[in-house]
Amino acid sequence: MKDKAKGLCRVEERYTQWKSLVPVLYDWLANHNLVWPSLSCRWGPLLDQATYKNRHRLYLSEQTDGSVPNTLVIANCEIVKPRVAAAEHISQFNEEARSPFVKKHKTILHPGEVNRIREFQQHNNIVATHTDSPQVLIWDVEAQPNRNAVLGAATPSRPDLVLTGHRDDAEYALAMCPTEPYVLSGGKDKCVVLWSVHDHISTSAVEAGSNDKQGSIIGGNNEKGAKSSSIGPRGIYEGHTDTVEDVQFCPSSVHEFCSVGDDSRLILWDARVGSSPVVKVDKAHRGDLHCVDWSPHDINFILTGSADNTIHLFDRRNLKSGEVGSPIHKFEGHDAPVLCVQWNPEKSSVFGSAAEDGIVNIWDHDKVGKTTADSTDSKEPNTSPGLFFRHAGHRDKVVDIHWNASDPWTIVSVSDDCESSGGGGTLQIWRMMDIIYRPEEEVLDELEKYHSHIFECNS
Repeated sequence: MKDKAKGLCRVEERYTQWKSLVPVLYDWLANHNLVWPSLSCRWGPLLDQATYKNRHRLYLSEQTDGSVPNTLVIANCEIVKPRVAAAEHISQFNEEARSPFVKKHKTILHPGEVNRIREFQQHNNIVATHTDSPQVLIWDVEAQPNRNAVLGAATPSRPDLVLTGHRDDAEYALAMCPTEPYVLSGGKDKCVVLWSVHDHISTSAVEAGSNDKQGSIIGGNNEKGAKSSSIGPRGIYEGHTDTVEDVQFCPSSVHEFCSVGDDSRLILWDARVGSSPVVKVDKAHRGDLHCVDWSPHDINFILTGSADNTIHLFDRRNLKSGEVGSPIHKFEGHDAPVLCVQWNPEKSSVFGSAAEDGIVNIWDHDKVGKTTADSTDSKEPNTSPGLFFRHAGHRDKVVDIHWNASDPWTIVSVSDDCESSGGGGTLQIWRMMDIIYRPEEEVLDELEKYHSHIFECNS
């Protein structure tokens, strides 16, 4: 108990220090207190653009205690454009309140907890969810009716499509192909399963004929049918010896994908050559692997995050089956298991990581090995190579992060605050000051311009 109290005290001290620095570190920040914990947050499409802010779709989950149904929340979020917010506005947020920038648009009563949410990039209104079951659930969020999560609420909302094929619960590993309507999943059955929603489209087109509903790849759902449509897998891939924790498509191929699991393995697959692994790295980390992301900028780069508190950057050209993984670099900057890694959608060398230590780290692997005279002479403890920003706005484990593709330096992050506060969660939307990530020469030129302008005004 004493150790836990000391830990909470350190977290509060860190948070207080972080909060005092918010006006100088952030271009914009919104803090949204959640009544229930959330395990997943994802950006949807850009909805509207205005002079000073844009409106985006945001998906998040609410994990209740069972007194009311679990929900999939579709929210509309206003994001202030770069260099618009004033420092006073940024600093005057209330961590105990709900942000006026985040508004619920629709609530879907989810059958079970929402462990993962993933969106179809080709179809803005379609999302997939994982829960504590073998199925993957597909939702048309526009066609789904709005439901209220109240005490004694009726039956859950009915998904528009159910993907079957796992033999045991598949709770976390979930990915959508960026180029085609394909879905990938992993589960406790140690399998990776692949589906094509095209298979359902073909069947629906034949069955619906001229009455086929337009505007949705899955036909919509008016909740009046007896049960949801379902489809089986295109392929089932076996090579793991423990639970598959995360999966990811190669950004340039619907046939190539990778998976990681509690067996410490990183496996690369190619559906064109069968159901056996193409490359199976038996020891990619010293602990369980929780997350993986494949670079959208260079298809040879793959990131993995682990229970050993580290992130590894692999070059798939150097991977060999049956061996210990040899990463290009090992990133060490977390004090607890890494739960999420994701590449920045704009700058190819930048990625983010979130962990159980309550920190979101932003890295640039191009900075690894580069030092300056100031850093070598400094008496400060050595920082982790490549680490250039630490977001310490959460006070408990950060379970998910997502860069905004339409606003590439804006991040949504969510923490499960049950350990620190006994319940609820914190959703934060933030963008660091651009002088932190822009090229040094460009920043210095701009600062010199302002220096000259101020000097002229004073003279």
